[in-house]
Amino acid sequence: MEKDIIIIGGGPSGLSTALHLTKIAPHLTSRILILEKEHYPRPKLCAGGLVADAEFILQRLGLDVSEVPHVDASAAHFDFAGKGIKISVPKSHTLRVIRRNEFDHWLAKKTLEAGIEIREGVTVKNIIPNKDGVSIETDRGDFNPQIVIGADGSNGITRSCIFPNAPVYTARVLEVITPDYSVVASGKNASRINNAYFDFFPIPNNIAGYVWDFPTQINGETMRCWGIYDTNLLADQERPPLKNPLAEEMARHGFNLDDHELKGHPIRWYDPSNPVSTPRVLLVGDAAGADSIFGEGISIALGYGAIAAHEISESIRRNEFSFSRYKSRLMRSGLGQTLFARWVITQIIYPLKWRWFQILLWRILKPIVILVAWFFVLNWGKRIKI
Repeated sequence: MEKDIIIIGGGPSGLSTALHLTKIAPHLTSRILILEKEHYPRPKLCAGGLVADAEFILQRLGLDVSEVPHVDASAAHFDFAGKGIKISVPKSHTLRVIRRNEFDHWLAKKTLEAGIEIREGVTVKNIIPNKDGVSIETDRGDFNPQIVIGADGSNGITRSCIFPNAPVYTARVLEVITPDYSVVASGKNASRINNAYFDFFPIPNNIAGYVWDFPTQINGETMRCWGIYDTNLLADQERPPLKNPLAEEMARHGFNLDDHELKGHPIRWYDPSNPVSTPRVLLVGDAAGADSIFGEGISIALGYGAIAAHEISESIRRNEFSFSRYKSRLMRSGLGQTLFARWVITQIIYPLKWRWFQILLWRILKPIVILVAWFFVLNWGKRIKI
């Protein structure tokens, strides 16, 4: 059976789009096909932090993410050189940390249970929109749907096919997994075990980002996930190798970076000037743009799915597929508002790289930072229509 709606990419944004479409327009379920180039559970580099907005969106879909193996962080620290803001939620976790291979596999199973078809091991080669539909060339044959959703990530083929000359705003990320603090003979780390840390100390050295340290688990074993995120906003300045600040922070807590496998990946972050759709094709998730401050992608991806589903449903009802309203729909939504706010904040906190400013921001202006975060960075999931 030929499918009218093809979603390229079976990660959180593509699966969320499919699940939201099924929820708001059940008659479309049999017309949806997801193409995933890997086989679940597929490896995916990602720190795996789920904020409350992600959990709220999943709950509204009737899904319980606690089914996925996870570690809960009781508090999140936003520091400069080890001192700063501590955020915790009374009687609840502040951050839930999952492994992406397990989370994506779980979400794919829920999608299959909803009656949506997923074909794994399919590599898309080319995407060509036309007035009657879209031609998709793959290594498993060609498809001709009415609508294509590009959910294939930062390096996906969808964006490169439909917007080959659009500007690219890409952060660089390194990530490493280590044993838990319990293997390090250092009593001072005991208080860090159930906490997540973001430290912005690399900024004065022209690395416009932060080092992170999260609790995590792999196959039930307690571990730590470390990494460094750089927006590349200061790429025109002299800066040290990206791994240096990460190695410095790990050494401060008794770990040697050279003893562990280091992996890297890009994150395409959201810029309000970037196009997110063309007739018959729209983008979601990292293909459209992740959060620029932290590189947060999972909750953002789930949110894109809800917005895209409404746009697709209405376009089918009108039998009009320009998707000309998609960007404005996105910008008016809670997701679009937080993406824009985070983009603005990114343009302030990273280029103002002076040490004194970062100390002022993270250590002295705590009430203001928390207030801005509460109203403009967090709690956007409840404002998305589902």
